[in-house]
Amino acid sequence: MINLMKRLFYKYERFIKFAIVGFGNLLITLITYYILVFFSVNYQIANIGGFITGSLNGYIWNKIWVFKEKKQNMSSIVKFYSTYLVTCFLSAILLYIWVEFLDISDKIAPAINIFIITPMNYFMNKYWVFKNKQ
Repeated sequence: MINLMKRLFYKYERFIKFAIVGFGNLLITLITYYILVFFSVNYQIANIGGFITGSLNGYIWNKIWVFKEKKQNMSSIVKFYSTYLVTCFLSAILLYIWVEFLDISDKIAPAINIFIITPMNYFMNKYWVFKNKQ
């Protein structure tokens, strides 16, 4: 049983680490968002602020810990932030739809976005940003 668990861990180690980093990004993003909203910052501006802090955290930890990219690679930085720009834009659109059209609270709407944005971000990172390190 222990050997099976070890094999499964090593087989899915990168995914598990990505999930841990993603959870950290989620916390940082949401904390930033809620702090800004608490101080009466517009929810769209707060959303951008959350994505900025989450993406900085994500790039550093994914580069160093998940994908173990040691060299400074401008291509991966550009690709990484391109994926965050795409997902940030999509998140802003979805947030607007949830809040303005569906009358969902601006406190709850970002949590809904997580289930859409996170899988997109993972696949773009895995198959495009850090593709050479797989």
